[in-house]
Amino acid sequence: MADSKTYLNVPFAQKDAAKALGARWDAANKKWYVTADKDITLFAQWQSDSVKPESPSTTSKTKAQATSINIATTGVMTHAADKNFVAYNGDAPPWD
Repeated sequence: MADSKTYLNVPFAQKDAAKALGARWDAANKKWYVTADKDITLFAQWQSDSVKPESPSTTSKTKAQATSINIATTGVMTHAADKNFVAYNGDAPPWD
C-alpha cells in the first residue's frame, strides 16, 4: 500500500512548505502527492473536498484561452482597449 498516492492542490507559492512536510512531485501528472505512509492530516489545507480524477476534456485549456483569461483577470496588456495604442509593425516607428 505504500505505492498509493493522494494528490494535493498545492499552489506554486506553497510548494516548499508541502515539500518540507514530505509531499512529492509527480512530473507526469504535474501535481504534488502524499504517499500512504505519511500522516495525511498534515496536508489538509491542500486536499480538495472531493478527490476525483480530472477529465482532460473539461480541465484542459488551450494556451490562448489561458492567456486571455489571465490578461482579463490581471489587467495586463490592456493596450488593446487603449484608444491611443498604435501597433508597431517593424517598418517605421509610430512615434516619428
